[in-house]
Amino acid sequence: MTFLHTLVAQAAARQPEAMAVRDATGSWTYAELDRYSRGYAAGLHDAGVGVGDRVLIRAAAERWVLAAVYACSHLGAVAVPLSADLRPAQWAHVIDDAEPALTLTGPPPVADTAIRSPVDPQSPVLFLYTSGSTARPKAVVCPHRQVLFAVGAIAERLGYRPDDVILCRLPLSFDYGLYQAFLAAAAGACLVLQGPGGDGALLATIRRHGVTVVPVVPSLATILIRLARRGSAPSVRLVTNTGQELTATHLDGLREAFPSAAIQLMYGTTECKRVTIAEPDGDLARPGSLGKPLPGTTLVILDPSGRPAPAGEEGQIVVAGPHLMSGYWKDEQLTARTYRRDPATGRRLLHTGDYGHLDADGNLFFHGRRDHLFKQRGVRVSVAEVEAAARQIPGVQDVALLPPGDGRDATLFAVTDLEPGEVLMRLHELLEPAKVPASCRVLPAIPVGSTGKTDRAALSHLLEDDVRVSRHA
Repeated sequence: MTFLHTLVAQAAARQPEAMAVRDATGSWTYAELDRYSRGYAAGLHDAGVGVGDRVLIRAAAERWVLAAVYACSHLGAVAVPLSADLRPAQWAHVIDDAEPALTLTGPPPVADTAIRSPVDPQSPVLFLYTSGSTARPKAVVCPHRQVLFAVGAIAERLGYRPDDVILCRLPLSFDYGLYQAFLAAAAGACLVLQGPGGDGALLATIRRHGVTVVPVVPSLATILIRLARRGSAPSVRLVTNTGQELTATHLDGLREAFPSAAIQLMYGTTECKRVTIAEPDGDLARPGSLGKPLPGTTLVILDPSGRPAPAGEEGQIVVAGPHLMSGYWKDEQLTARTYRRDPATGRRLLHTGDYGHLDADGNLFFHGRRDHLFKQRGVRVSVAEVEAAARQIPGVQDVALLPPGDGRDATLFAVTDLEPGEVLMRLHELLEPAKVPASCRVLPAIPVGSTGKTDRAALSHLLEDDVRVSRHA
């Protein structure tokens, strides 16, 4: 398998009448998905799209989006899936950055023009835009070969089956969501696309379609746990997580919601897709573990001096393997800082900027992202540690910690009926004093971004607005 579109071509050859994808308006078999992919490719070719051209795709939860991504692969063009919820200023930034040949907000025309397939598996097939809490989005350049290696290695660990039905409530602009389509095609499974706006019916959707696999982030897990109080979904056999860690409360709630399901926890980053995957229910034997590296992947923990840290000691997570993406579009400096050569072996290494440790058996334990670790009153503090402690407080439904910055102290945001001072007082009972944030704000809900992760930029804006109001007053 050389190019991304061969995933669908081979699935169509194996089982043409098997269901490939369902959305709110209908479904396609693998034969139909393959046919539309080829027809869209011809239509894009007639519109002037060629090898290396970028095609922006408004990645709504609609089956044409998948066919458009595979169509770009047929042409040797680069698919750039973007959130359907991007604001005009964000679209303008991406258009200026990606310099697309075409922007698709709906299905392209179908044509039957003969097209020549690409010849270089090292050429890019995807730009996946990613950013930190405040940085402008940057595109990770993803070649065919690296994407396909990641799909194969992940598939080996997760074991998706031809009879699986995979619920994808995750946006297709988010690599965790998009790769569900690739993994489904590799297995010959069915993907059910679910967009925002119908979350109250998610459990009914799972039951109606006999969903067997549910990928989640914390915000989605919270919704499913709440819905499951009305009844469970026995068809679900597997729940997966990456992107943002699940808490112990989430894990317990998911096991109650889906009693027949195993849970597999993973760690990854867009810059190489996936790094580790735990065995099913591995967290029960090793709480906090995110498993061992994928086949063909090497993971080391580097201490501050750049040397491998011994088991149990914290350091930066550094990865090597065939799935390391090419780098960042139009940003050679960031690419050079993130993807470096091992001076001894010349091997390419991804410095993730994330921190964790390995146990004696090589299992990864994630401590936090670079911008989620900070010093407060001379003590090293982890955002994850403070949030986990705050969630233990009775009456606290959800929390998010905003690290210090721009002259402000760390601030805890909580969804609770408790007073802010009471939350901090109870947090003093769970953490050493130096780790308790200086202030707490109560919100009706923690804001999340399009991927379902905590939107810390929105939290920062809340504090900035408070400062403006205070100064104006």
